[in-house]
Amino acid sequence: MFDPWLLVAALIVEACVGYPHAIYRAIRHPVVWIGVALAALERRLNRPEYGDLTRRLLGIVTVVIVTGGAAGVGYLVQALAGNVSFGGALVVLVASTGLAQHSLYTHVRAVLRPLVDGNLAAARREVAQIVGRDTASLNESDVASAALESLAESFNDGIVAPAFWLFVGGLPGLFAYKALNTADSLIGHREPRWRMFGWAAARADDLVNLIPARLAGALLAIAGGGGLLVMWRDAPKHASPNAGWPEAAMAGALRIRLGGPTAYDGVMHERPIFGAGSSPTVDDLKRGLRIYVIACGLLWLAAMIVGFATGAA
Repeated sequence: MFDPWLLVAALIVEACVGYPHAIYRAIRHPVVWIGVALAALERRLNRPEYGDLTRRLLGIVTVVIVTGGAAGVGYLVQALAGNVSFGGALVVLVASTGLAQHSLYTHVRAVLRPLVDGNLAAARREVAQIVGRDTASLNESDVASAALESLAESFNDGIVAPAFWLFVGGLPGLFAYKALNTADSLIGHREPRWRMFGWAAARADDLVNLIPARLAGALLAIAGGGGLLVMWRDAPKHASPNAGWPEAAMAGALRIRLGGPTAYDGVMHERPIFGAGSSPTVDDLKRGLRIYVIACGLLWLAAMIVGFATGAA
């Protein structure tokens, strides 16, 4: 078990400073390195002339290589930290790179600001940075809905799940989770090119998010003063076993409706509806950001409680 006080420290450091742009310009981000490795393996191994079984097996190999490599790097850093006087600070700084409280808040606030100013075109451009759907024809409510759905789902993928696996497995667990989540984002798709090759990435990501997604949903509902019943009722509607939990919790906490049909690459997709209220407004997006901040605070509090309960130094 990872020291919960180091987890608290990593959460606080990342929330305050995020991942500095100067460092990103110099060395990029660990997730970018993982993405480069995945892209190289996919180009080499996911060949159209291979049969479905071969491509599925090679996809498994790809996930094992990238996840194992990421976990190995985490292990080496953690082992090195145990042999230096500033080891705790090193672990906290490295662990903070796997969390995304600061960046998620910044990206969603960047959508909110032009909406408040009535600049729908700018809001569409900003929301396009965080969602995969078509944004050119979204109205104000659609933009708010897209931002809230991304905020809720990314609260799990970018914060709760990384923190959970950091706590369970230290830096190796955190890095392995980030590798799996990145693999799912890049190759875990249902389109013909990736359906077989990305099968392992998608299934593994589903597995490692089973517990965190439900924790994330509970935290959002508690932070919003309601939404647990909506989460429990509506979350299973989602095709993903995990994404529906934080999204339904956010809809219930705000007493609004999220989800519904939307277009991806010009094709309309039917999606489940979470909640039974009205369509979201700009004020709902403001409230959603406040709920998000409170939920992050609750996560810190939970880690602190574990630290006191276990007597971790």
